[in-house]
Amino acid sequence: MNKVCIIAEAGVNHNGDINLAKKLVDVAAKAGCDYVKFQTFKAELLVSRTAKKAEYQVANTGNNDSQFDMIKALELTAENYIELKKHAESIGIKFLSTAFDLESIDFLHNLGVDFWKIPSGEITNLSYLKKIASLGMPVVFSTGMATLSDIEKTIDVLISKGLSVDDITVLQCNTEYPTPMHDVNLRAMNTIGNAFGVKVGYSDHTLGIEIPIAAVALGATVIEKHITLDKTMEGPDHLASLEPDELVAMVQGIRNVEKALGSGLKKLTNSEAKNKEIARKSLLAASDLKAGKVIDETDLIVKRPGSGISPMLMDYILGRKLKFDVEKDHIFNLSDFE
Repeated sequence: MNKVCIIAEAGVNHNGDINLAKKLVDVAAKAGCDYVKFQTFKAELLVSRTAKKAEYQVANTGNNDSQFDMIKALELTAENYIELKKHAESIGIKFLSTAFDLESIDFLHNLGVDFWKIPSGEITNLSYLKKIASLGMPVVFSTGMATLSDIEKTIDVLISKGLSVDDITVLQCNTEYPTPMHDVNLRAMNTIGNAFGVKVGYSDHTLGIEIPIAAVALGATVIEKHITLDKTMEGPDHLASLEPDELVAMVQGIRNVEKALGSGLKKLTNSEAKNKEIARKSLLAASDLKAGKVIDETDLIVKRPGSGISPMLMDYILGRKLKFDVEKDHIFNLSDFE
């Protein structure tokens, strides 16, 4: 199978500090992630000054400021993103960022990204979808809060502007931070794939690492997971993010599952071949037997090792004559019989 793409979602967990942002890049690279992803936006173009915070945002940051003020404090400058991209590339990890407004799409397109990651909140934004699709690059989009009908409409817009089904990957997602386990619904990922013929993946907001790993076992081609330096830091997304050691464990778990999934062809593997003779059984003499004896079932016993005639061939041996005298526990071979 192809390698699963692991996206470390630094998001806004830099708290508006370029130095923290660079540390998040370092964490993602050290863990072996494929991409480190940020969020690019202008608060004035993203949210109105009267917009309320989500419940999880209030729980994590308090209610003393508006959503606009919270978002504004988390902005990075254009120069910051340029610096982050250079830093990522210098340590061997790819840079990615999600645009949240049309100006940011233009900026990131000029900066250079490998594909577009569309967040759940933008999949009903027609002008946004059209602009991204018109750029002719692969698209990965999350589906938090979405129905199959919403997903179908999003795909239709992308395809109408020139993308093919092969250019689109759809991520099962739930936008509650953290997501309760009973709301994860991993099976919906494959429902989406079967319904639309697209590649699928999973964007995770649960606590812990087991759900992204399980998603890979179910066929996810992309995994996205928030990361942080410290879950106790101030900010809306830190609590539902992985700290560095957890990220390392998740990446290792995903890579192990990738290996374990294998080709699907059932065969004897190199690692177990040496155990075949030891663990399987053969037909042995149940007692001392004389030459010329016509073998019946009472003459045979099934024991280890598996170096002789397979017990599956017992019917082939019954009724045949022995060529030689044999002692009890003799391991039969076909050359023993007339």
